Amino acid sequence: MPTTAISDPSDPWLRPMQRFARGWLYSTHRHGDVTMRLMALAWVAVIGMPLYFLVWTMWFPQPYENLGLRLTGVLICLPALFLRERMPARLLAPYLFLGLCFELPFFFTFMYLMNGASPVWSQSLLIALIVLFHFPTAMALGAYLLGTAAAALLAWSLAPDAPLFSSAVLAQWPVHVFTIVVISLAKVGRRVLEQEKLAGMAQGLATVSHELRTPLASVEANARGLTRQLQHPALERIQFEVRHMNQLIELFLLSASAIERRPADTETVSVRAALEAMLERYPFTGEEQRAAVAIQIRHELQFHGQQELCVVVLLNLLRNAFKAIRRAGKGRVRVIVDKRRLLFIDTGCGIGPDALPVIFDRFVSFPAGSGSGIGLALCRDILHAWHARIRCLSRAGAYTIMVIDFPE
Repeated sequence: MPTTAISDPSDPWLRPMQRFARGWLYSTHRHGDVTMRLMALAWVAVIGMPLYFLVWTMWFPQPYENLGLRLTGVLICLPALFLRERMPARLLAPYLFLGLCFELPFFFTFMYLMNGASPVWSQSLLIALIVLFHFPTAMALGAYLLGTAAAALLAWSLAPDAPLFSSAVLAQWPVHVFTIVVISLAKVGRRVLEQEKLAGMAQGLATVSHELRTPLASVEANARGLTRQLQHPALERIQFEVRHMNQLIELFLLSASAIERRPADTETVSVRAALEAMLERYPFTGEEQRAAVAIQIRHELQFHGQQELCVVVLLNLLRNAFKAIRRAGKGRVRVIVDKRRLLFIDTGCGIGPDALPVIFDRFVSFPAGSGSGIGLALCRDILHAWHARIRCLSRAGAYTIMVIDFPE
């Protein structure tokens, strides 16, 4: 790897991060929005299940209650609050699906049927349905169908006279279908608006970048001409700054094209070549900054994707790393390439626990207002299209580790 230092993996500054990463490497930081909704639902269930048992038995008694079922709901939610970060990635998605299935459609449908389709539980079931379909639509629909069927079967086995096919129950289905369709359309509309906003940003970014090239070319040409005659250090500095701005413009143009392109896995990508392109294209402020980047390739890594978009991902990660170092006033960058994994490490300012779950959300920047908030979201979307995933491990004031896992 040219023009970069290769550090020994036993460097003292890396040891604490390696210990931290080994414990967290297989934790799953999925899309921050879903994670926050899962946590909110878990807290509501843990508090609301026992609280509403008291409401419906002491203050507004209902025909049927089941404390055991409510406590089961609380136990199901506890891992989401205390064990989620240590849960193996392969278990997190099934756990989320079964948790949603039990907490929302199964519990509320069962209680609705056992209470004789009462108005209180009819409204509660509708609210549960609205909450359910704020999660990913395919998962919510599967949970709705499975949970409703299981609740109906259990209610029929415990109470054969439960009003499974009464007019009051059957009249709920058109309302449920209408609610599901409206929520799904609203989610599609939000995605369309988001894509339009991204397309507008990409077009504006590309236009501004192109317009900047002409005056910069003129400044560079004049500075080059004056340098031949005067040989003044200030003129050399002007030329350096112009080259720096041109490299930044190239980075902006790459990001703009990545927003508009479909990130299909049409090429065999060499991570080594992508890292070399990253070093060549990044607008380093000088040799000191460039020397702060150390790259270690333990194994050659190739995957199916697009070489140019892989460079975009790496450039965005490097830019974020240097922003963190600049905010902290100290730090270095290290990139480690292993068999199917790439670690992008910086010892800058780190990320606080409150911001960590949402850093991959679009239009969210850290600190707030420090950028457009599309860089990491763009990286995540590109990598997900290649069946890879990106996670972030960080400790405020110490370091940030971006972990990219590539498929076999």
